[in-house]
Amino acid sequence: MYRLLIADDEALEREGLEWIIRRAMPDTFLIIHAENGRTAIGLAEEHRPHIIFMDVNMPGIQGLEALKEIKARMPDAKLVLVTAYDYFAYAKEAISLGVEEYIVKPAKREELVSLLHRLVDELDQEKARREEELEMRDRMSQLMPLAENELALLLMMNKAADEESQKLSEWLDFPLDRGLGLVVAFHDEMNIGRQKVYNVIHSLLRTFGSSISSSIIDRHVAVFLRMPPDMSETEFNDEVHQYGEKLRSHAEQHFGLSAAIGIGTVREGAEGLHESYFEAVFASTLGARNGEICHFGDLKKEDFEFTDRNPAAVNQAGQRSYVVAALERIREEREQQTMSVMDKAKRYIGLKFTEELSLEEVADHVHLNPFYFSKIFKQLTGATFIDYLTGLRIGKAKELIAAGDLSLKEVTYLAGYKDPNYFSRVFKKVTGVTPSEYREQIH
Repeated sequence: MYRLLIADDEALEREGLEWIIRRAMPDTFLIIHAENGRTAIGLAEEHRPHIIFMDVNMPGIQGLEALKEIKARMPDAKLVLVTAYDYFAYAKEAISLGVEEYIVKPAKREELVSLLHRLVDELDQEKARREEELEMRDRMSQLMPLAENELALLLMMNKAADEESQKLSEWLDFPLDRGLGLVVAFHDEMNIGRQKVYNVIHSLLRTFGSSISSSIIDRHVAVFLRMPPDMSETEFNDEVHQYGEKLRSHAEQHFGLSAAIGIGTVREGAEGLHESYFEAVFASTLGARNGEICHFGDLKKEDFEFTDRNPAAVNQAGQRSYVVAALERIREEREQQTMSVMDKAKRYIGLKFTEELSLEEVADHVHLNPFYFSKIFKQLTGATFIDYLTGLRIGKAKELIAAGDLSLKEVTYLAGYKDPNYFSRVFKKVTGVTPSEYREQIH
């Protein structure tokens, strides 16, 4: 039910409008009366009406003055000017206030009802748009961490140079131009929820700027930070150090976890970010010795030999190497995530395969890009989406034919096909015989 405020100093005018509205559009409006501009402002503040009918000529605060104040506080309200012919001089100012329409006294029933129907349609459409936007924002809030984790994992494994990674980069507004890798390496086993720890890291990440992070992998979180184009490298490294300090202190204060922070050097491009991440992994193994935060750039001044093809160098510090374990966990986690998504997709297809079902709908259900979903679906099932769907439908058709109590036309529809001729062709292509021939073979 929408709220409608009628502001007019003549009670008969207000009551006449209400009578027409209630007769023509019952159960549509909660109607509020105001006898002057000042009262209209107060009631508008209290009730937040969706539509306001405002008489121009009232004692005290005039209609346009009241509308101006109400519009400033309620920009989305639909404003309707109630006027006589004498007051068309106000039209220009009314338009500047966003007045939707005007009613000329005495109001004609047909015009009034037509106007209200139009305004209600607009309100319905705006409400639907808001709900759609909220739903989209909700879905985006669910998708963003997945996309962020995916891009971080690709950077960690040096596989972020393909088209898919570029799309993720654009979607996340994280250009792979210039930045560095940072690693949070927890010393102790986590006896608390990993998600809680990750949420703290992620909330702090939002304060930094352009950044992404991986999930927690073997007590190890990878963070990639983009350097703003207008910032010097020295300035950027100082900010990153302060951010690392925040991460370390939060982990200790909120969860009692000691963490080493490793920071790589500023590098360019996807491959550069991967190298910076590997530097950060190495630096994180020396974090305890170097005051919990260790910059790889500082290590280069010492006699450490380091290449990403020589992980033995990491162990020279006498600390645990996260590299091999982390990369192995990345591979396992990606496989688990993908299998989980595929299980969900296959369950959905299993429920919907007798209805009209598209690859786009299933991809949407599991929150994946259709192209990417199609690719991994074939990799994991060995069949294209269409072939998999067809296999389920023909399998269902064979069961129904074997039951023997349905016509072939009924089997067609129950198996998910609308055209019996098309069904017959597909059935023969899959089984080598027509549905009729199959029925004869088994009965």
